[in-house]
Amino acid sequence: MRLACAIALILSGPAVADTVVATRTIRPQEILSPQDLRVDPAIVPGAFESIDEVVGQEALYAIYPGRAVMRSAVGEPALIERNQVVELIYNAGGLRIVAEGRALARGAEGERIRVMNLSSKTTLFGTISSTGAVIVSK
Repeated sequence: MRLACAIALILSGPAVADTVVATRTIRPQEILSPQDLRVDPAIVPGAFESIDEVVGQEALYAIYPGRAVMRSAVGEPALIERNQVVELIYNAGGLRIVAEGRALARGAEGERIRVMNLSSKTTLFGTISSTGAVIVSK
């Protein structure tokens, strides 16, 4: 009986999960590629477990070699850079106004950023669309 319990404990062993780790220093705003990452057998809470989840994401801050890639360390790549001229779109009912603006922040699709209307010099808030335009709301 003791032998059976000992064998069961040895065979079950500790559960090991995979963790995505950086292979080189990844600087902020870099897009991650498969060459930048590897999978190590370790359990790190809050870290990615699959390289496929991370490839194509943008580093939000520096990630050093051998460190786990945490979910908070990466995000969607920015579509708009600070000071970039963007299209401002305002829709209300049947009215659609399109104007040029300047982005006052950098951001990815779905993020709210401040923009300045170049004609009126008014500062507004808008949401970045998938096309790179900024949708301005009331």
